[in-house]
Amino acid sequence: MRTTGRAQGATRAARHTSATPWVMLGMATLGFVVNFWAWALLSPLGPLFRDTGDLGDLSESDVSLLVAVPVVVGSLGRIVVGALTDRFGGRVMFPLVSLATVVPVLFVAFFALDSYALLLVGGFFLGIGGTAFAVGVPFVNAWFPPERRGLAVGIFGAGMGGTAISALTTVPLYDDAGERAPFLIAAAVLVVYGVVAWLVLRDAPGRTVPSAPLGQRLAATARLRITWQACVLYAIAFGGYVAFSVYLPAYLKTAHGLTAADASNRMAGFVVVAVLMRPVGGWLADRIGSVQVLGVGFTVVTVCAAVAAGTPPLEAGGTVAFLAMAAALGAASGATFALVAQVTEPSRVGGVTGLVGAAGGLGGFVPPLVMGYVYGRTDSYAIGLWLLAVAAGAALVLTFTIVSRTATAPKETVA
Repeated sequence: MRTTGRAQGATRAARHTSATPWVMLGMATLGFVVNFWAWALLSPLGPLFRDTGDLGDLSESDVSLLVAVPVVVGSLGRIVVGALTDRFGGRVMFPLVSLATVVPVLFVAFFALDSYALLLVGGFFLGIGGTAFAVGVPFVNAWFPPERRGLAVGIFGAGMGGTAISALTTVPLYDDAGERAPFLIAAAVLVVYGVVAWLVLRDAPGRTVPSAPLGQRLAATARLRITWQACVLYAIAFGGYVAFSVYLPAYLKTAHGLTAADASNRMAGFVVVAVLMRPVGGWLADRIGSVQVLGVGFTVVTVCAAVAAGTPPLEAGGTVAFLAMAAALGAASGATFALVAQVTEPSRVGGVTGLVGAAGGLGGFVPPLVMGYVYGRTDSYAIGLWLLAVAAGAALVLTFTIVSRTATAPKETVA
């Protein structure tokens, strides 16, 4: 009986151990969802503020700046947060980032909703929520073996669907439950997650903690070939996703005459497709290779951006072009970090993730400003979409030349 009891106990322990990585992945993904929800709170409200005139007479460029500003801290902050995650681990950084994001959410709710200038300030610090990405990738990467990291990091990356929650709920809550409601609900969820994350999350056993100073580690990370290559790829793949997720409501309302609610719902559909395809991209990268997945993804983006530049009616090809771009951008984003996980030493994944994630966020910051600027002078979005097609074509060439050689080089020589 004792032997049987010990055997059963060992079996239960083994099951618990084998399940732990998936529990950690689930908690990390939930954290990414919640923080990205907060990060994107202003995006659906931009067109609404312009229509109501509550903040004054806002131009298209003003709306573009408002919805793009949260991306700044969410991008640049990832550089430091990724390096800090290498040092302190996700168990500390996830609750810290989540609770820090509560402050700007409440600032916007109570002080900024009647002032464009204060919304810019609050939106800037909402970007803290966007740094959660640089926490989750190294945290998840450490819990899984190399042959499963593409899928695991892809599943985590699906947490970017938090922007869909914002798209679907922010305007209805703002209109029906009061202007502060979407912010107060998001703040409450962030607090609950921060507490639960502190109690549940654990860093992977055997995690290597770097001892070098932060500046030295960042400099060494920046010299890795994979860092700048993945920065370029992610700036276009994830940057394109971010740009559409924050600017698509304004684009659809202006270019196709949709209502703010309808535009937000269609943007949510774009986000859902991209989110679902991100783990698929990581899973395919594990099986057929990151380079192949990236190549197909950037080919689709190039073609569909060129089609969209002609502003076809949504019912006559426009919707298909945007949904195909969403799928391609999601898959390419997942494949990019599968590539990072495959060729980067585990102790450097956080640093690389921070720099690459920053590039992706900044890649999403610039296009809305360009689109707003171009539309204000030409009454057309065609130039901006053609620029996306050109950028995706350039990424396609980069993928099958320089990146392909990096992917096949031994890990220790990728520097």
